[in-house]
Amino acid sequence: MALNLSPDREREVSVLDVDVPLAVEALDGLLRGRQAYRRTRYIVARRGDRVAVLEIRKRSEVPLFSEITAVRMLAGPDESVLVTDPAVDIAVPSQLAALAEGSAARCVVVEGRYSYVGFVIDPAPTRIRVVDVVPPDPPKLLDQARRVLDTADDLPSVALDVELLDLRTLAAGVTAPTVLFPCRASGLVADGDSAYLDQRPERADWVMIGCARSREIHRWFYGDEPPVIDSCPRRRIHDDGVPTLVRCCLLETGLEHQGRVVVVPWGASLTEVRAGLTAALGQAGS
Repeated sequence: MALNLSPDREREVSVLDVDVPLAVEALDGLLRGRQAYRRTRYIVARRGDRVAVLEIRKRSEVPLFSEITAVRMLAGPDESVLVTDPAVDIAVPSQLAALAEGSAARCVVVEGRYSYVGFVIDPAPTRIRVVDVVPPDPPKLLDQARRVLDTADDLPSVALDVELLDLRTLAAGVTAPTVLFPCRASGLVADGDSAYLDQRPERADWVMIGCARSREIHRWFYGDEPPVIDSCPRRRIHDDGVPTLVRCCLLETGLEHQGRVVVVPWGASLTEVRAGLTAALGQAGS
């Protein structure tokens, strides 16, 4: 059986409360010969708080209803769990995968938003690494990727693995009188004096936490280049074969690829982040 099996559409799933054992012989005897809606492909058989998931075949898919001719057990009651969570949209594969990730069951049946029922069997979402910086918290790229996946009903299931670079940790090792950050972001304050490049402060004895673009701006403002601790997430990763999404301020539009690393602009829109995730999914399948 294929990994990560779930319905393509809610209408493929029918829920049936039964009073027979949730065993294939009993369910086959109950269902074979009954009529089913032409779009129904799966039946979630429920007895009390136990469930089983079946795949059916029908004599025809042309009339509105047709006779069931075959029944196959996909997941029995001992390997299935029923979860009710109105916050989960079962049409979104990544939402199903996120819910199933914390379960030991092979099959997770979900009664979710709108009281629709779906399931995932042997969940195996594609894992994509997201590399970003904090603050802000949540990190912008990670938050955008999660927001995209939360509504992406046309993308396969994705689980995000997170690697974060904390600018405050970098600043903690600075012994200069002042730490110069590229801009003032929420919570971005060093223990000593702090300055922010986007405010064009008077030149001081500082160490800059920044990237190549920050160095360019500093040269433009002050005509020199200060000591720098590089904070570019793109420069801190290498292509190790893991599909990776990262942002870079040197990229202003579009996407760039470094092997399986997909780069989006630092100020990427949700549309650009979605394109980056789609590209990373393509890298995962290559």
